[in-house]
Amino acid sequence: MLVRMPTWLGAPPLFGTQAWWGRCRSMNEALPIVMESSLHIAWDYLEGTGELGDPETAGRVLLDAIEAMVLRGETRKIMLSNKAIEAYQQFKVQHRLTVVRCS
Repeated sequence: MLVRMPTWLGAPPLFGTQAWWGRCRSMNEALPIVMESSLHIAWDYLEGTGELGDPETAGRVLLDAIEAMVLRGETRKIMLSNKAIEAYQQFKVQHRLTVVRCS
């Protein structure tokens, strides 16, 4: 499929991977919002499954994982969330953390 940039933007038409117009128009969330949403999704999942341990440690591990992936160019919220969950689960196994239940 050939996508051309509208000429009213005043730029020459671009083809192939340069033709960004028409793709990702709905993905205009600011990066901090994407990171916050990803953290929230991961947190809710871990809390819902009962895997969430110490909140401070969990927040640090999840945010570090999300930040590292964002620095590599990943911006998909679900991918960021899933990888952060995986990183936290691995962290728990490596450090033998126990779950703290809050009531």
